[in-house]
Amino acid sequence: MSVTENINKIKSEIPENVTLVAVSKTKPESDILEAYNTGQRVFGENKIQEMAAKYEALPKDIEWHMIGHVQTNKIKYMAPFVSLVHGVDREKVLKELNKQALKNDRVIHCLLQIHIAKEDTKFGFSQEEAIDLTTRLKNYPNVKVVGLMGMATNTNDTSIVAGEFENLNTLFLQLKESLGDSFNTLSTGMSGDYKIAIANGSTMIRLGSSIFGARNYA
Repeated sequence: MSVTENINKIKSEIPENVTLVAVSKTKPESDILEAYNTGQRVFGENKIQEMAAKYEALPKDIEWHMIGHVQTNKIKYMAPFVSLVHGVDREKVLKELNKQALKNDRVIHCLLQIHIAKEDTKFGFSQEEAIDLTTRLKNYPNVKVVGLMGMATNTNDTSIVAGEFENLNTLFLQLKESLGDSFNTLSTGMSGDYKIAIANGSTMIRLGSSIFGARNYA
């Protein structure tokens, strides 16, 4: 199926309150424009400089989301335009985002990445670290934490995945009580597990291969 057919099918199947992030990393501008022409406006990249180049070349009403591991020395390249940073996995990132947002006279929205998977390869705060960090958010006035992000264990056991998403949703709802209505985004679910994520409270899913097909890392 084409990019257009894939997007239209996915959008017809997901609830209205769930935002679709089309993960366009490694994909050419022509694929992004095909998705754009279906009405898709939210795109996710995992490398800051690739995202910055696409921002320059493509329509300016695209919302660019940084979904990968954030290198603090490259934040300055995305600070002028990024809409949402998913992977704030350490306080150092928050500090640099705040600094670069101030330079650009912006408030940058971001999500705290929580480590929910069994694998050590995934980044993120523990639940306790995240709760502790939320008491210091006033130190970062040019950053607005609007929710949480997590990646489940890469396993075929759907009960493990569901349990991890459910635990993260519990933390999300707990923090929402103290942080208010602007804390409204739970970014969980990728091409292989987004239906389980939505069943466990996800408000934002990050889909790449199910829209654009397999990635070319060559």
